[in-house]
Amino acid sequence: MSVSTPKLLPSSGKKSIHDVCHPLSCEEAALTTPSPELQNTSSIGDKDLSLPNGTPVDTSSPASSSSLLNRLQLDDDLDGETRDLFVTVDDPKKHVSTMETYITYRVTTKTTRTEFDLPEYSVRRRYQDFDWLRNKLEDTQPTHIIPPLPEKFVVKGVVDRFSEEFVETRRKALDKFLKRIADHPVLSFNDNFNVFLSAKDLNSYKKQGMALLSKMGESVKYVTGGYKLRSRPLEFAAMGDYLDMFTQKLGTIDRIAQRIIKEQAEYLVELREYGPVYSSWASAEEELQEPLEGVSSCVANCSTALEELTEDMSEEFLPVFREYVLYIESMKNVLKKRDQVQAEYEAKLEAVAFRKEERPSAPTDVEKCQDRVECFNADLKADWDRWQNNKRQDFRLLLTGMADKNIQYYEKCLAAWESIIPLLQDKPDGKGEMPS
Repeated sequence: MSVSTPKLLPSSGKKSIHDVCHPLSCEEAALTTPSPELQNTSSIGDKDLSLPNGTPVDTSSPASSSSLLNRLQLDDDLDGETRDLFVTVDDPKKHVSTMETYITYRVTTKTTRTEFDLPEYSVRRRYQDFDWLRNKLEDTQPTHIIPPLPEKFVVKGVVDRFSEEFVETRRKALDKFLKRIADHPVLSFNDNFNVFLSAKDLNSYKKQGMALLSKMGESVKYVTGGYKLRSRPLEFAAMGDYLDMFTQKLGTIDRIAQRIIKEQAEYLVELREYGPVYSSWASAEEELQEPLEGVSSCVANCSTALEELTEDMSEEFLPVFREYVLYIESMKNVLKKRDQVQAEYEAKLEAVAFRKEERPSAPTDVEKCQDRVECFNADLKADWDRWQNNKRQDFRLLLTGMADKNIQYYEKCLAAWESIIPLLQDKPDGKGEMPS
């Protein structure tokens, strides 16, 4: 990728929107097709095959999804060789003053682009700075889909916005936000993005207000809703239908996942009360003390494994779904802007034809409006293809990671219960061995 010319990301190709698979099923064929590594697994009788934690497994099923997860991550990392702008968000810090308490994040940038004066920058930004950047991008790049930010407001008393878990979840979302912009062939060259990454004092730029708006941004920003679109073109109507369907699917999954997490939390409370019962029982049963203590330890291990699984679902699984729900809102807003520009063009074209005006300014105005429509269409189509590609990669990694975490959970529970079998089989009862 050259310094002067943005590199276009791979396109999903020209295809009907209805032919695009849903993210929860589009990779089914790829995931169910045995890889060369899995086809070469040994027979069930071999004892040298084990999972990452060393537990022997049946080779009739894949040993673990970890290898697939690592391959998918490696494939994504290969694209980094062609990038010339790298951005990371880390090191959250809490600031307390007499007026307010807030969190700042370190934003580190490494680049070879000539638009930057230095090859590396490190600045601190708070959430409202990220919000300023996104608003600027919406103003100056109205024809493009702007990645979403994590939601700003939280319900007081339910979520502590200064808790370590909340801050880390937000940090990951902000990091994803900047990385999506940095990977975009147009947004990454926006002047406001450059300022955000490099300026030590961002407040002076914030005060400039509308001064940095592009002509294109102003023309679209002030388009009123007075023009009514006759009909949305079929291609963009299909996009809208897909987004409605996708929103419904994500909403359903989110609600069910929330119930599962709640039920797992309740089950976890029961397990933590259940295990100690066997431990207290063991103190009164000398002959059964060892196996009872084993059961208590087993339940404790299962509790720990369940807690890890639930945390992963809350901190890794659900945030991806919520990001895409917000992404859909951003995409719908761009579709509405495109419709408004097209409606304005149709109205002006109809007015010229009806009045048969011969003033040279009228056709010029219509032509400018037509150019805006064509610009919107081209940019929106390109961003749509880019979004589809990103979505497939994100959900592929998400679902593979979820499978891997569940495999690890059941491995730990299996190992815990298997550990007490020798205690039950080999413990003598004083008159002989216990029956097997």
